[in-house]
Amino acid sequence: MRFYHFSLTELDRLPAYREAMAAHFRKVAEPDTVVDLHGMAPRTYVTLYPGVDLRYVYIQTLHSLQVLNHVRRAEAEGYDGFLLMTLPEPALEVARTLVDIPVIGYGQASMQVATLLGRRFAVLAMIEELVPLYESHIEQHGMSSRAWGVTPLGLPFEIVLKGFEDPEPVLEHVRQKARELAKQGVDVIIPGEAPVAAVLARNGLTRVDEIPIVDTLGATLKYGELMATLHQRSQQFPARTSYHTTKPPAGRLAELDRFYRLQEFGQAPK
Repeated sequence: MRFYHFSLTELDRLPAYREAMAAHFRKVAEPDTVVDLHGMAPRTYVTLYPGVDLRYVYIQTLHSLQVLNHVRRAEAEGYDGFLLMTLPEPALEVARTLVDIPVIGYGQASMQVATLLGRRFAVLAMIEELVPLYESHIEQHGMSSRAWGVTPLGLPFEIVLKGFEDPEPVLEHVRQKARELAKQGVDVIIPGEAPVAAVLARNGLTRVDEIPIVDTLGATLKYGELMATLHQRSQQFPARTSYHTTKPPAGRLAELDRFYRLQEFGQAPK
């Protein structure tokens, strides 16, 4: 199987993060699975980086157009599935209206796995301003009865990125947060955005005392493999019955591509 991974970061600017993800995918994937890594176009983030940029709903909406271009490209190039490897999951529902291949959301897959590991999960949020977004995703994904809620991680993006060189401050911080949440009835932790998960995966932090830490990178890929198998062997396709799920006509999409110049969207300025 071939999967089209997509990150809201500019991966070429984050080589340690990129390699940590690639190594973990190789570890958890089935022998015949290939994951091709993609990120935002060069110079998407000039004055602000994702940790700041994504806290503004308008800017995240603009960035989501890159996501939608990439999901269509994935299907056109014959990929078996699309992995939206970011906790904010921009335009996840919209993406599923554009293609028939499985589109797997990082947050949704992680929540599904969390419910199989315990009774009540908590989500850590590296970008504190996105707590309301993640809370709405819990409801949208039908997880309200199993979620304790969302709480700030308390580490900025820059410190998390330093964790690829010096991981112990990130690891110890997550351990402390897990123990604090355990006192409030939490028994599973979703560690937050993918860079945090990559630091934990690289250093083997999968459990704090008796509390599982969801392997969010692995969960997203394994759900992709599951859904791609069902898609290919059992003819499982997305519903096409309502405003939220109906696929637009290909001819109309082509007209709008030209009108809005969507194929140019996300191309780095010269």
